Formats: sequence, C-alpha cells, structure tokens
Amino acid sequence: MGSAAQLAAAVLMMAGYPALMLAALVPSVPAFAAAAAVTYLADHYLHRKGSYLINRLSKVRAGLSIRFLIRQLLLVLLLARLSLADNLIYYGAIACFIAFYGLQAPHGALVQLIRNRRRMPVATRNVDLKSRIRIPDAPPRKLLHRSAEKMLHIDLFAVAGILLAAQVKSALVGFVGIGITVALGTLYVLALVPFVRGRKIPPKAETVLAAVDDWLGEYKPETVLYFSGSKDSAYQVNMWLDTMENLDSKPLIILRERAILNNLAPTTVPVICVPGGVHLMNMDLSTVRVALYAANVGKNIHMLRVPTIKHVFIGHGDSDKLASVNPYSKVYDEVWTAGRAGRDRYAIADVGVRDDDIVEVGRPQLAPIRTWQGVPDGRIPTVLYAPTWEGWDGNPGNTSVVLAGENIVRQLVQADPPVRVLYKPHPFTGNVSKEAGAAHQRITALVRKAAAERAIDTRFVADTAVQADAKTELARIEARLAQLSGSGGERRDEAEATRDGLVDVARHEEVARLRAEWNDAYWRSFPAWEHRVITGADPRLYDCFNVSDAMVSDISSVVSDFIASGKPYAVTDSAELGVEEFKRNNTAVRAAVILSNSAAELGELLGAVRDQAADPLAEDRKELKQYLLGPDEPTSLVQFNTAVANLALKAETRNVGQESRVAAALAEAEADAEAELANAVPGQRATAAGDTDGVGAG
Repeated sequence: MGSAAQLAAAVLMMAGYPALMLAALVPSVPAFAAAAAVTYLADHYLHRKGSYLINRLSKVRAGLSIRFLIRQLLLVLLLARLSLADNLIYYGAIACFIAFYGLQAPHGALVQLIRNRRRMPVATRNVDLKSRIRIPDAPPRKLLHRSAEKMLHIDLFAVAGILLAAQVKSALVGFVGIGITVALGTLYVLALVPFVRGRKIPPKAETVLAAVDDWLGEYKPETVLYFSGSKDSAYQVNMWLDTMENLDSKPLIILRERAILNNLAPTTVPVICVPGGVHLMNMDLSTVRVALYAANVGKNIHMLRVPTIKHVFIGHGDSDKLASVNPYSKVYDEVWTAGRAGRDRYAIADVGVRDDDIVEVGRPQLAPIRTWQGVPDGRIPTVLYAPTWEGWDGNPGNTSVVLAGENIVRQLVQADPPVRVLYKPHPFTGNVSKEAGAAHQRITALVRKAAAERAIDTRFVADTAVQADAKTELARIEARLAQLSGSGGERRDEAEATRDGLVDVARHEEVARLRAEWNDAYWRSFPAWEHRVITGADPRLYDCFNVSDAMVSDISSVVSDFIASGKPYAVTDSAELGVEEFKRNNTAVRAAVILSNSAAELGELLGAVRDQAADPLAEDRKELKQYLLGPDEPTSLVQFNTAVANLALKAETRNVGQESRVAAALAEAEADAEAELANAVPGQRATAAGDTDGVGAG
C-alpha cells in the first residue's frame, strides 16, 4: 500500500461500495451521500498517491470507469427504491449517465491521439532542434494530466444534484446538476479538439529526423556512449556522465528507451533517444569513430553493425560477477577493464575475448574518492558501516544486516578508545526480507541511542558556533538549490522537453558548486564525534568514504570502490564460508579484515586505523588497489582519453584503408575497361567509341 494512510484509504474505498448498496436498498439518501463521499475521496487520494491497489484493480476488471459506473447504477437503484421510478429525475439520471459515458469515448480517443502525435520519433537533450524545426507548446497540463480521472469526476455535479433532488422531492435541482455535468463533459471534449491538428502538433517523423541529421552534420560527434535497458538500469549510464563530459573528443549519448531518458541525471553532453531501430540505422553517424557500451543487451546490434566505428565494452562496474566475463563481449573490438584483475577474469573464464583486445583504463568514476592520509590529530576515527541489501534469492551471504549488523554496530559504539559510527544502509534494505527490515530498525536505534548518550558525555564537547554557522549555510544553499531546480520551467511532455532541452551551462555549474558546498557544510553542521544514521541520496556514498577512516561492508561494488581510498576495510563472511574460501571466491576481500557474524575480529580493523605503522594489510591494499583499479598515475581519466584516442586512430586507419581499396578497385576496373577497348577489332572499336562515319551512308 505504501503507507498506513494509503491502506486506510483503500479499506474505506472497498468498504464504501457495499455501504452504497446497503444505503440504496434501505433506502437512505443521507447514508448514500456519506458513502459516496467516502468512495470519491478515497479513490481520488489513492490515484494522487499512485497506490499499488489502484493499479491492481484495473487488472481485475475493477478499474476507474467500472467503479464510477457501479456508483451511478446504485444511485439509479436508490431512486427506484425511493419510488421515484415514474419521476422525471429518474429518467433524467439515466439519460445523463448514458450521455456522460457517450462522451468518454471521444474524450479518451482525443487524449490518446494528442499524446501519440506529440511523441517524437527522436527525443533529445542539449541538441538544438528549436532553430531547425517548429515544435509547438504542449496542451495545458490540466487537460492531459490524469485526464480519465478528471473526466469521470465531472459526474459529481449530477450525482450531488440527483441526491439533493431525491431528498427535497424537487427535480429542478437534479436537472441543474445533470446540466452542469453534461455541459462540462462536452466542453472538456471540445477543449481537446484544437490540439490534434494543424500547428498544434509537432512535425512529421521525416522532418524531425532530417533536423537531427542536420544537427549531427554540424556538431560532428566523435565518441558515442550507447545504452539500452529498463528504467531501473539508468544508473548504469548515469555513472558515465562525468567521464563523457570530460572527454577530449566530441561526446554524444545515444539511448534507446524513453524511460532511460526520463531517469537520466543532468548533463551537458548532447543526448539523443532513438527508440526505433530503423531510425537509428538511418542516422548520420559518419563522424563517429568510437562507440562505448555500458551493458550487454540485444539492441546493441543496431550500432554494432556500423563498420566505420570501433566498438568497446566498458561495463558499469568492477566485480567478480559472471556478468563481468559475458561471452557476448566477443562482439566488441575491445574490452576495457579497470585493472589487471579484469584482464585475468577473461583469461580464466576463457569465453573467447583475446588478451590483445583488452585495455586497462582504470575507473574514472572513482576520481572523487580521496586517498587516505591517516586520522588527523585531535579527531577520533570514523568507521563507516555500509552493508548491502538482502537481495532476491534469500542467500544469507548477501547482507550482514540480519546476522552480524547489531554485533558490528554494538562493538563500534562501545569501542575504547572511541570511534564515530556512520551507518549508511542500502536503500533497498528490508524490501524483501522482514528480518532484514527489523534488523535495520534495531541497528538504527542502536546508533541513535549511542549518539544521544555521547551528546551528554562530558568528554565530548561540541563547537556550537561552528555548527550554527554551518546550519545557516546549509539553509542558504538548500534554498538556492530549490530555486534553481524550479527555474528550469515545467517540461510538460516529450516534445517540449526536446525543444527546450538545451542545458543552461552556467546554472549546471552553479548546481555542481552548490552541491559541493552543501556537502562541506553538512559535515560541519554536527560534531565530528557524533554517531550518525545516513539515509537518502545525500550525502552520497563517496562523500561518506571521504570523511571515514575505515569501512565495514559486504560483498558488493561498494567494497571495490572503497579500495580506491587505500583505507582499511572489513568484509563480513555472513555465509560462513571460512576466511580462505571467502578470499578465494572474492578478489576484492583479499586485503580485508574478514569478519565472522560475531564481529569479534573488529579489533584488527580498529588497530589498523589508530596506528598506521601497525597496519599489517597496508601493502596488501596497495597491491590489490593497483590490481583491481590500475595505477594512480596517469589518472584514470587520462588513461581513458588515451584509449579513446588510440581506438579512434585505429578506426580512421581502417576507414582510410577501405577507401583506398575501393578507389584502387575502381581504378583497376576502369583500366581493364580501357584495355578491353584497345584490344578490340577496328570496326568494333569504332562502333564502341561511337564513331559512325560511313556507317549507313548511301
């Protein structure tokens, strides 16, 4: 249901219809009116909240239209039970509802037609189509947003009027309500008509595609990030946006699903969403030399077929999962991995990817993670507990939250000398397992209780002036960010978003700067010794990495990313495989302190944090970091740009060679034709040459 309020609304709505029938049979106008009000309000609330129940009802033939029809039929039953079957209001009610439902068909058809005609064959961001084609404004949002619900709720005037007429025994007030309902329904339909024709609709597909090709010819993209997937996989392309913005070559992002475009993070890189495979294959990408692929999906074939482009699999993370050595990777010209570990995975998997086709480029996304310099003097160490979620398969090794979480946190908050605990759980924790959800709540309570106890401990003194200034700064930054987020204007549909999708670079840069300032102010807004539960998108995980001196986590990409910091870390063997087997199965834990579910080994981690000289795994972490992520110098972004440039040169060399071979073949064909003419007999040569002197002369 989503919340207790939604559950209550759902119960009231479902109970309202039996109550309506009972009130109609009794009969009782006041009781019917009360039950009708409950069903109207509950239905509206659940729609506004997008309740799961509302979506399910439509699947079992109890959708919105049926619910309204049942209420209207019960109203007619009420009139009959009140002995008003021979009254004009009875016939008026029936005629009204028939006419009202007669308006639903043209209304629904017009709404669907408008949406279809305003759906672009190609949707874009940061592409200047406005100067090339005319894209009209979208219809007013009030006409199309939740249009079916709005249209059906117009019957409220007729229902109220008829109920009042039945109560006061006067048909006049009922016909007033009927008239308002029919008039408003008709006006709603008429208001939609202008938006299905003429200058109110965007140009045809051919015109839009020609405009996109014109822009491509002017922009001349060189490197493409290509992506296809479900809306839930948008993070896989979002993680590459900063890298694309910092390419030395001209970048372009090509998406295949509108859902991905709608979930794309803000970027300055031009973006083209091309749902149609034929449209993509006909697009002018003649200047593109390198295509980057973040996922192995079937629709990649539409780009892989282009021979003038060199194709690269870059993936969306570094791990020991089977997806990291997919045999599909053979179709690419090259496979780029973070470090040597990725190369070795392909060699061990033996799936047909040649070692010569693998290039190590590091992980550009990890650039914000700062390298550890030790705990600053005068500050207690900070330990981040960032467990992953329970997953879908019920494997006890997925998360430490259920079996080890409380033990880990309890030992950390009771540590002596003291440490600070930051608890940042995976946002999906508790979605599948009730046990995980309950354990998460207990861990949260532990952290908050420890924070409250530390706040009154005289050993810990807060700098209230610094915190007050930071909170004031946070309020200022949040107000400005809210202002900026609202200043872009409301994008009402795909066509308008395409037309007005040019990013305001100055605004984009200001938002990035403000987010960095927000992060700094956030950490200053409370004492550096205060335990904290951190949920939500901000502060981000990498920001938590940077303020922490060590981390406890589970097997996930979080561990691989944290290794970039060089800081001590521990990983929980929740499935109790044993240290050696656990390390053998998971490359990323080979330099970690391995915790059992009792967390008894935490002392090793805390000892390494407090005294770097007594850190037995320091050299192992350095070696593992280089093995997994590559060298620190040159930077990963430099390595990535170098790999792009080298592959673009290979593509250009290949294309020039092809052109030379084609030109040579044409020249050879022409030479053969001339030789054939030269060797022909005189009469044949003259005829072939078109010399007809004397031929046919009398």
